[in-house]
Amino acid sequence: MASGKEITTKIRSIENTRKVTSALEMVSASKIRKSQDLMQATRPYTRMIRRVMGHLSKANPEYRHPFTVTRDKISKVGYIIVSTDRGLCGGLNMNLFKMVLASIQEWRDKDAEVSLVTLGKKASAFFGNINVEIAAHASDLGEQPQIEDLIGSIKVMLDAYREENVDLVYIVYNDFVNTMTQRPVLEQLLPLPDTEDEEIRDIWDYIYEPDAESLLDTVLVRYIEADVYHAVLENLASEHAARMIAMKNATENAGSMIDELNLIYNRERQASITQEISEIVGGAAALK
Repeated sequence: MASGKEITTKIRSIENTRKVTSALEMVSASKIRKSQDLMQATRPYTRMIRRVMGHLSKANPEYRHPFTVTRDKISKVGYIIVSTDRGLCGGLNMNLFKMVLASIQEWRDKDAEVSLVTLGKKASAFFGNINVEIAAHASDLGEQPQIEDLIGSIKVMLDAYREENVDLVYIVYNDFVNTMTQRPVLEQLLPLPDTEDEEIRDIWDYIYEPDAESLLDTVLVRYIEADVYHAVLENLASEHAARMIAMKNATENAGSMIDELNLIYNRERQASITQEISEIVGGAAALK
């Protein structure tokens, strides 16, 4: 049984930890709103450019851009993995990594190689310890990520796809559903998947100026960059929400531990007092 001094030391230590987790919870709560506003601001553009891509996927142009052509054989698969730079956000990153590992194993069973682009320190650290190629990485994106910080890493994967060194590209990130729910998502990025928008029912075509090749090359690259940037913002909002919930749970657990230790301390103190009284009474009786 621990002594009273040991118990009070534990109580002070847990109280200090509770102060830290409570502060982190409040910081994350204040940042969630900002990250949500940033995420919401990009959604109209992302939604509209996805519709345009949906029209293009159903068009019958004379020029077929490499990003829209499905290849017969998949020899190498690329993943753009969006993670956090910091920890203390529960199982947010690990749930995402488990999904990636399952997909990687599935493609390796089909004799396909794998190449990764990691965005965030946690993904770089995790996948750097396993037998997998990391073609590029970016980190320290901050609370307001800029698309300029992502373009270099995205270009590495796009160039590999153009040169047919990669035949299929996925993007993996945490989708912000609400404050309590963040869902790991694995989506096909290249070649452009068929649209599921029910409003796009007819076959569309466009008149391209100056020419289809130069225009599509610019538009499709911008679409990929916007899609990855939106995924980074979704993951940022998910990170703050997950950290707030994790720190809230840690604070509550610390409070429960303190209550339990206080109860043990009071029992030990009561037992010690009772023993002292018994010794005094026994000593007084012996003197009679």
